[in-house]
Amino acid sequence: MIIWLIGLSSAGKTTVGRALYEKIKAERNDVLFLDGDHIRQVWGDDLGHTSEERYQNCWRYCRLGALFDEQNIHAVFCILSLFEEHRQWNRENLSSYFEVYVDVPMETLKQRDAKDLYARAESGDVENVVGVDIPFEEPQDPDLILKNDDPPTDPDVLAEQILNELPDEKLSN
Repeated sequence: MIIWLIGLSSAGKTTVGRALYEKIKAERNDVLFLDGDHIRQVWGDDLGHTSEERYQNCWRYCRLGALFDEQNIHAVFCILSLFEEHRQWNRENLSSYFEVYVDVPMETLKQRDAKDLYARAESGDVENVVGVDIPFEEPQDPDLILKNDDPPTDPDVLAEQILNELPDEKLSN
């Protein structure tokens, strides 16, 4: 099963995804945790952050997910996944796919932003920030929407919510 946690920067995808991974890992060994920033580093950070480069990069994530899916390896992906086309491709091509949208209002994201990414983008110091000068395509049909407003919900609670929503057969093989 490929669990695809998506949302804007500072939404809590990685924190929730890590908690979810730990819960699954406690029950079985065939699960991987993948964070978008870390995957970029593994690939040599050869693509930048323009809309076109993000589009290309997300195809890499999709193909990696397909590789795991073909081998019945479970994976928790924590990525922006800003294009609906990629998410639709996953729905159509992966045998076991579960999409979770971590939804947080922009004002809350700005308050949480430890890297000051949103403020720097709004002041013009950085470009190519999803949600500021690159649009984020809201998911059309996620399997689950997690509201992670302010204050953020405990990641273990959100991870349990995901596990409770997964169809029983999704993690069995």
